[in-house]
Amino acid sequence: MGGKGAGRGQAAGVVARLDGAVAEELDALRREVIELRRANEILKAASAYFAVQLDQTGRRS
Repeated sequence: MGGKGAGRGQAAGVVARLDGAVAEELDALRREVIELRRANEILKAASAYFAVQLDQTGRRS
């Protein structure tokens, strides 16, 4: 089973055939996905941190 990088060679070939503006938008969207995934990881970590803090104070949700 392929990982996240599976099919990248094929995807690169498809991008090479795309119109320049479409390829630029695709690149921008890929960068946005990476940024949103990072933000999501930060939010998950913050959520876990604050959940522990609330548990330590004895408050219930």
